[in-house]
Amino acid sequence: MRPDLAGARVTIRPARSDDLATLIEIERAAGEMFRTVGMDLVADDDPGSVAELLAYAEGGRAFVAVDASERQVGYVIFDIVDGAAHIEQVSVHPDCARRGIGRALIERTASWARERGLGGLTLTTYVDVPWNGPYYERLGFCYVASEDETSGVQAIRLRERAQGLDAWPRACMRRNLAPRRLSC
Repeated sequence: MRPDLAGARVTIRPARSDDLATLIEIERAAGEMFRTVGMDLVADDDPGSVAELLAYAEGGRAFVAVDASERQVGYVIFDIVDGAAHIEQVSVHPDCARRGIGRALIERTASWARERGLGGLTLTTYVDVPWNGPYYERLGFCYVASEDETSGVQAIRLRERAQGLDAWPRACMRRNLAPRRLSC
């Protein structure tokens, strides 16, 4: 996929092992944005390790956005949770933000999920952070009431609470994926 994002050529491709250290740097840089809204705990959250990212890459559940110079500018990693592709993390380097790269990564994940017959995308996010809940709503995600969360999502939410990430309003969101119709 080569979307023209605000004039910059960006390619979305499967992540490779040689991308992973840079993805951690992207996560750290993107996390700094949380300091601007007083969420230092989130900014300081552990971005994970190369070994953790390698499991996603080897499992085919990681995509990276690269510019024309093959410089990594964003990424998405996801799991399969209760019949949906659960976006564990999507991050874009702040220098490349607001160019549609995050949207392109999510759309590539949606295509991957559709190809495998999954019924939707899920994620957990901060409700009041502009580049979180409101952004995902613009991408077609809807909030899921806590009583309607699947058991897999409930387990993820418990893990997040244990990490202290629920110090601010946080919720699960879902985007249903209608099967694409073929025209004859």
